[in-house]
Amino acid sequence: MTGPALPDRRRLLAAGAAVLGAGATAQLWRPRSARAAESPLPDGVFSLGVASGDPLPDGIVLWTRLAPAPLNGGGMPARPVLVEWEIAEDERFRTGVRRGTAQALPERGHSVHVDVRALGAGSTYWYRFRAGGQVSPTGRTRTAPPSDRSGGHLRIALASCQNWQYGYFTPYADMLDQDPDIVLFVGDYIYESRPSATAVRRHEGGDEPYSLVQYRNRHAQYRTDPHLAAMHAAAPWVVTFDDHEVDNDYAGQVPQDPDKQSHDAFTARLAAAYQAYYEHMPLRASAIPTGAHIQLYRRLEFGRLARLSVLDTRQFRSNQATGQEGAEDPAATMLGGRQKQWLLDGLHRSPAHWNLVASQIMMAETDLRTGPGKLWYYDAWDGYQRERNFLMQEFTTVRNPVVLSGDRHLTMISDLKRDFADPGSAVVGAEFVGTSISSGGDQDLDAFHREWDPRMADNPHWKLIDAHRGYHLFDIRPDGIDAAVRVPETVLRPEAASSTFARLRVESGVPGVRLL
Repeated sequence: MTGPALPDRRRLLAAGAAVLGAGATAQLWRPRSARAAESPLPDGVFSLGVASGDPLPDGIVLWTRLAPAPLNGGGMPARPVLVEWEIAEDERFRTGVRRGTAQALPERGHSVHVDVRALGAGSTYWYRFRAGGQVSPTGRTRTAPPSDRSGGHLRIALASCQNWQYGYFTPYADMLDQDPDIVLFVGDYIYESRPSATAVRRHEGGDEPYSLVQYRNRHAQYRTDPHLAAMHAAAPWVVTFDDHEVDNDYAGQVPQDPDKQSHDAFTARLAAAYQAYYEHMPLRASAIPTGAHIQLYRRLEFGRLARLSVLDTRQFRSNQATGQEGAEDPAATMLGGRQKQWLLDGLHRSPAHWNLVASQIMMAETDLRTGPGKLWYYDAWDGYQRERNFLMQEFTTVRNPVVLSGDRHLTMISDLKRDFADPGSAVVGAEFVGTSISSGGDQDLDAFHREWDPRMADNPHWKLIDAHRGYHLFDIRPDGIDAAVRVPETVLRPEAASSTFARLRVESGVPGVRLL
């Protein structure tokens, strides 16, 4: 799917830092008389930049949010605002393709989600917005390849876990240079934690977010990071959330601390968090929340090369186990019945060469106890053993299944086993647990290996574990997937060089992954 390279990708970072000037405004779409009739808006309405997401062969979602005071509720007047949008085949907008208007509504935080259709498959486009005489930064996006295309190349960057307080979002600067076709973000886009006086960068506000305005402010703060803004403007994103977008380790409608958050209070918090999430992500209207529910599991196709099933492992799960007996409860579910059947139908009926599953949390086993016995990490799939083992059995009849996960703040790359209790069990797939963008900060690598290396013998399916920050980069072709673990020198500075820590390969028709 990789399209033509953008000449000097760093220009996109500069463009993301400032609104286009008055010279560009004069070239835009409506006559001066119509512009003069508009009531003025505060300066800086495009402070949060632009984004695109969920590419289809003929469509893309374009996003922005008007927020001249991003850390103070947005700062917009309490009225609908007309926003114009334009998409073109070239960076200077000389060859326009589609244009139109959208309403930025106060009840949706003055966010804009434009679902543009009738575009060309496998094509690169540029887009921008205008409101109140102000012009947004320019974004670049790509549509998915034709649905009947069987070959080609798809480059995916896997990211997760970006905690503002633990470091800068430095890995995105390197990701920008690697020019992925899509960014797959699998959770913890924001963190709900309180501000810390000792943090590298301090969270806004004075407490955890609970209300809609508080969640809007927290999302807006994260969106002001220049590296994140530039990466959003450079490629389409496919997103799903984990726990920290709401409340650490919540399960369904059960908070982390039910003795401190009543059911009614927590469902109100869920509704606020889900609405703010939708307002800040390039999602289709199908994801508009209804109270304490948001529809996020969905499927995207990249020709016949790859099918991507994006899971929601938070809203439908049973309450978390606290011991081995609970983890082996046959009634415990991570996905819920409807989502599980949707996933199975999509995997078994897939025409794709590669079947990718985006899971917020790790699917392979993590046995934390050295020697006899098991000690599992219950928030992940280990806490839902029967359902995970059922999926492993199903994977035996799925073509080239590969799971892409996050959550752990570690790189953990594994073979997926038919039965993790049996070291000799068949390998049925591969899993890449991506490390964090910044969560955990610059970790003490020696301490990490002293703690984790002794566990390798009890987890023979692990192929690589590491505690650098960064992201994973995948080049997907019919014959195999080449993966690179990209890591920066540090996330304690906004700018730092990155390098490839490890390379791995998944061969088509050969379940599992090998370290090169």
